[in-house]
Amino acid sequence: MVGRCGPPCFRHPARPPTVKDMAPIPNSPQQPDDSPESYVGLDAHDAERRARSHGWTTVRSLPPGTIITLEFLAGRINFEVDDATVTRCWVG
Repeated sequence: MVGRCGPPCFRHPARPPTVKDMAPIPNSPQQPDDSPESYVGLDAHDAERRARSHGWTTVRSLPPGTIITLEFLAGRINFEVDDATVTRCWVG
């Protein structure tokens, strides 16, 4: 007898995943206890160094008017920098 060709046959339909089958929910890192307003007016290089020393894992410097996505990233601080000076600051 010759074997059949074709898609595999399953005896039971696949069951939907349960909570125990799913990966654990990751722990979001804590935001540094820092005031974004305190960076406004600082030299951009000094502001970045200060932010890293205060625990920010990502420091992003942007020129004024830059178009960016609005997704929130824990541990990120954003600087709007004009003429090497921080003019605006926000987290995420």
